[in-house]
Amino acid sequence: MNLLEKEQLIAEQAVKLETATAEEVIAWAVETFPNITFACSFGLEDVVLVDILHKISPKTDIFYLDTDFHFKETYETRDVLADKYNIDFVRVSPLLSPEEQAEKHGAELWKSSPNECCNIRKVEPLTRILGQYEAWITGIRRDQAPTRANAKKIEYDVKFGLVKFNPIADWTSEDVWNYIRENNIYYNPLHDRNYPSIGCEQCTRAVLPGEDPRAGRWSGSDKTECGLHK
Repeated sequence: MNLLEKEQLIAEQAVKLETATAEEVIAWAVETFPNITFACSFGLEDVVLVDILHKISPKTDIFYLDTDFHFKETYETRDVLADKYNIDFVRVSPLLSPEEQAEKHGAELWKSSPNECCNIRKVEPLTRILGQYEAWITGIRRDQAPTRANAKKIEYDVKFGLVKFNPIADWTSEDVWNYIRENNIYYNPLHDRNYPSIGCEQCTRAVLPGEDPRAGRWSGSDKTECGLHK
């Protein structure tokens, strides 16, 4: 399927899939694009999608970006899910170790240049792994941030050059929690400690009462996204 054909297909399906369930979106995605992968961060939305994807297409690849700076609770969540679902999560690492990064760019790059740190530890590894696939699945939701408000359930990802599926784009936070409770899904315990959005340990703090759910990410700077999603 060439780019023009993909764009036509996406335009047609964007309307049809808007009213489809997450299960229906994923079922259509894996059938239409067998060479597809799911990017998992082990946050609330992604543990839901791990469960749904496992029920529909358990052999579909699931990868995670190991920045080397995740909370220990995030790694523990990975291990629990790997054991529960018998999944071998694909680990994708930066080209530079933390020590090499510090030597080349200075200590605590996440403070002096958070965008550069994200480029090294997230964007480049993501670009590398996505180059092996023709479509990917994400857990982004429209009400997570203004930058995600226009996300469609299927779209062409211009940045990475492949088809992108956002099966729970129209879910609310309560929808996510309801699915987790009803299906008894393990989730990162940091979510119970006022961490609604979890990234690297150095760049994530607990959210205070009344703050935006993503206020704990890159707090004190004007940065709102790590660059994985346009």
